[in-house]
Amino acid sequence: MSDAPDPDLVFSTLSAYQKTQALKGAIELNLFTFIARGDKDSKSLAKSVEGSERAVRILCDFLTINGFLTKSDESEYQLTPTSEVFLNQDSPNYMGSVTRFMNSEHLLSAFEDVASLVRNGQTGLDGDGTVEPDWEGWVEFARSMTPMMGPAADQIATLALERKPGPIKVLDIAAGHGLFGISIAKTNPAAQITALDWEKVLVVAQENAELFGVQDQLQFLSGDAKEIDYGEDFDVVLLTNFIHHFDAEECIHILKKVKQCLKLDGIAINLEFVPNEDRISPPSPAAFSFVMLGTTRAGDAYTFDELKNFSEAAGFSKNEIIALEKSVQSVVISQT
Repeated sequence: MSDAPDPDLVFSTLSAYQKTQALKGAIELNLFTFIARGDKDSKSLAKSVEGSERAVRILCDFLTINGFLTKSDESEYQLTPTSEVFLNQDSPNYMGSVTRFMNSEHLLSAFEDVASLVRNGQTGLDGDGTVEPDWEGWVEFARSMTPMMGPAADQIATLALERKPGPIKVLDIAAGHGLFGISIAKTNPAAQITALDWEKVLVVAQENAELFGVQDQLQFLSGDAKEIDYGEDFDVVLLTNFIHHFDAEECIHILKKVKQCLKLDGIAINLEFVPNEDRISPPSPAAFSFVMLGTTRAGDAYTFDELKNFSEAAGFSKNEIIALEKSVQSVVISQT
């Protein structure tokens, strides 16, 4: 028997943009940080954020309704565990910067007209969308999305060290912020990393390499990952959040280039949003295909079987999938 009709589902979805903007505004006001530091009521918070007491109360109540705050009988606000860890600037796991990319004009404009996206089957952005050469949004991605990538980068570094210890050569394709290669360099002082991306984006990777003190282990290669010569004799190639931007033919083309640049016993480590075969579960990996609809001409969230088929078509014979801890993403490791 089907569930009863739910008009609130329609209403709440059509108004969901208000949740996004409320959270974005609270981050910009440093509201969560002020609460963590002791401003518990709307009056003291209004003073700290230099805002209206009425407006602060309404915003905090809205954030409470949506699970980001709690409110006592004395009308004092407290952070939830999620807000404490991820939205308080004093937390080492603060991730408020991600709003600069995820809610940027670059991305929001891609979804202004979903009906047209469906009719055309192509991106809502100009040209090839996020894979357009030197797409300006990637610099902001590299600068703002670092907090989300750190845990995955550390787990991938551990996997790389387990399978390829000692002196190794690593190619980090679409390196962006560089954290994946940097994490391997930190874990393995004998590793040498080549970070590949557009020249403007590599500036961020270079800054991060210096920040983490591994600049002597990194070198940089600028250009189009679909076209540029990767070099040869790599032990590990990283493909992090990259393959999903392309159709099957392009994915196979890239993986063939990867195989050609690897040693015979080398491995490719592919980080992806991997839905189940039904393509509607788990929710976050499955929903990522909608992001690709808006921002690319032919990208998708690929199932493991699809990724395995791409890999085998490129000449790899062994593929395994590993779900990352505390992440909605998975790693696919391919080797000959």
